Amino acid sequence: MRKLNIPLRQYAALLSAYLRPQWKSITLLLLLLLLSIGMQLINPQIIRSFIDMAKEQADSTKLIYAAVLFIGVSLLYQAIMLAATYLGENIGWIATNKLRGDVAEHCLRLDMSFHKAHTSGSLIERVDGDINALANFFSKLVVTLLSNLVLVAGIIILLFREGWEIGLGMLVFTVFAIWSIQYIRRYASPFWGKMRQISADFYGFLGEQLDGTEDVRANGASGFVLSRFDDLLRKWLPIRIRAFFGFAAMWITTIVVFAMGNAMAFAVSAYLWKKGSLTIGAVYMIFYYTELLAKPIEQIRTQMEDLQKADASITRIKELLELRPAVTDGRGTSIPAGPVRVKFDRMTFGYEPGSVTLDSIHFELKPGESLGVLGRTGSGKSTLARLLLRFYDPASGGIYLNGVNIRDAKLAELRRSVGMVTQQIELFQGTVRDNLTFFDESIPDSRIIGVLEELGMGEWLHSMPLGLDSPLESSGGGLSAGEAQLMAFARVFLMDPGLVILDEASSRLDPATEQRIESAISKLLRNRTSIIIAHRLATVQRVDQILVLDNGRVVEYGERSRLAADRHTRFSGILEKGLEETPA
Repeated sequence: MRKLNIPLRQYAALLSAYLRPQWKSITLLLLLLLLSIGMQLINPQIIRSFIDMAKEQADSTKLIYAAVLFIGVSLLYQAIMLAATYLGENIGWIATNKLRGDVAEHCLRLDMSFHKAHTSGSLIERVDGDINALANFFSKLVVTLLSNLVLVAGIIILLFREGWEIGLGMLVFTVFAIWSIQYIRRYASPFWGKMRQISADFYGFLGEQLDGTEDVRANGASGFVLSRFDDLLRKWLPIRIRAFFGFAAMWITTIVVFAMGNAMAFAVSAYLWKKGSLTIGAVYMIFYYTELLAKPIEQIRTQMEDLQKADASITRIKELLELRPAVTDGRGTSIPAGPVRVKFDRMTFGYEPGSVTLDSIHFELKPGESLGVLGRTGSGKSTLARLLLRFYDPASGGIYLNGVNIRDAKLAELRRSVGMVTQQIELFQGTVRDNLTFFDESIPDSRIIGVLEELGMGEWLHSMPLGLDSPLESSGGGLSAGEAQLMAFARVFLMDPGLVILDEASSRLDPATEQRIESAISKLLRNRTSIIIAHRLATVQRVDQILVLDNGRVVEYGERSRLAADRHTRFSGILEKGLEETPA
């Protein structure tokens, strides 16, 4: 059976990165735990004195003092542990949230090929589920583990003071107990790793199906979805059972080992008491220390259990953080402002290694010109747009904006220079303002309102109860398809880019809504370079150039008026058929 073997330096690196900023709180937590250790070591000594004084029929005043001292130390211990627990949870919460933020930010920086290969549900499980499994790792594990080891060492030292026989016996018991627990943990760990993986698969599947509820119901696929749901649960159950047996094995081992420890303590204490080496108070103290010894060992067992759960999570998070995007930020060459000159220079691209989605694409679009892109579904029209935004990088050739290779530009500047409206509009849970500006507070409300009125959405905005502060539901719930599309146009207006890409942007609009925004689109494209990926032929009547794609290759490119007039061109044939699809 394969064992998870993560070097300690990886644990240390993770702890150092996320706990170092809280070193003051951690120092205070360590001091509180050391105080609690001192309290736990003192109380058995008080009980010993009380028993011995009672046996010798000492003054009752001394017995009262001893009892009050014992109660006072016990109460103080509880207060210290309450403060330590609060502080530890706070440290863990801060560290966990920082790690969660870093992982989420890293996922957002990864390129589209990564997001195509991973469902949103599996990423949520990574960002939330795996990191939740590390909450105890950050809040208590290391500090508490160290304090428990100190407590164990203190107990053994005090037992050696009573007699080398009892000290040696308890030392052997402690080493054997920790070794036994660690031995069992090594065989239980892999199942927790499988648990985290099947959990990610399940929630990835669940998130995907919930997103597609309408399509599932409309196509009568509910039975298939439930069947896949059952299949995943069937795979999950045996892994969960094995993981539980791993936990049970550690729990049973602990009980057996503690019983052996108590037996050893009784045997050695009885032997020393018969020899006259121990008093009755000392015998009880040894038994108390043995019981107390079980507590840190039990906590070590629990922490080892948490560690075995964290093993898989740390591995998966580490693997995720080690992923590097294929699309990296450029060195910072600036793209000149204004209408953009677009050039594709013998550009070839494939989504998979060895595949070709776009082959030797070569054309140039002058500043202020507009290009209509036509082609069959799957011919590469949308891929062309994604490459301009550097969602992917070409395998060969280059893409230039105003003479600058987009690989050399900063991604943030590139995406400020290129605005795109797609067929699928994503709206987020937030206010109207947030959805339009993406939390850019530098955009004044007057400009936002002006853009909405220009798009014919002024009446809609006035109907919203809180205006720009009105909340919108996730995925545009409560908005019509036309209103959501107009919101997307408003976003591009506010960006004021030099290049605008409309990727079948009007395909979801009814003719009345489309006609309503025609003038707004004309204003948007004025003094800007534009690329219009067509779904309706009416949308390319405004363009200067036409580019026809077929199987990832340019089969026709030229001025729209010239291509339309030539009956032998593909574009002319498309106009006759009234479709954007290229002929076979």
